[in-house]
Amino acid sequence: MHKIERLLVAISDAFNALSAASILFVMLITVLDVILRRLFTPLPGAYDVVSVVSSFIISFSLGYTSLQKGHIAVDFVFQKLPEKAARFLAAANELIASIFFAVLSWQSFCFAKRSLAAGEVSPTVQLPFYPFILGVSLGALLLSLILFLNFAREMEKALRK
Repeated sequence: MHKIERLLVAISDAFNALSAASILFVMLITVLDVILRRLFTPLPGAYDVVSVVSSFIISFSLGYTSLQKGHIAVDFVFQKLPEKAARFLAAANELIASIFFAVLSWQSFCFAKRSLAAGEVSPTVQLPFYPFILGVSLGALLLSLILFLNFAREMEKALRK
């Protein structure tokens, strides 16, 4: 399990770096658009580019945030339960979330295929949508795998005690 965990950490770090680069790119496009709007004419397609690149910002940071335990967790119910029951409930939560994001990844992939087949593009600069939908699919898949790893860890802890 340690090799799989190291691989998922490395992939999530790379995805998080892509997310950070996407934030920088969106900032540069926005600043450039504002400056050009004041001086000459707005940057054509700035809204389109910012809209679709934002999907990378969100989906590529999900796995890293999960590994860092950065998501909001409401645990007042867990505090009232015995430790073993809380562990099993936490494991069930991780499994359900893993399944949810696996389905989201699969359906996003199917949607990307349909978008490619239909030739869907952004209105202004004709940017194809499917690569960005695939990015959402990959981000959801990575999160699903990380959540399943968390499920296995929680089950191991619950069964040990």
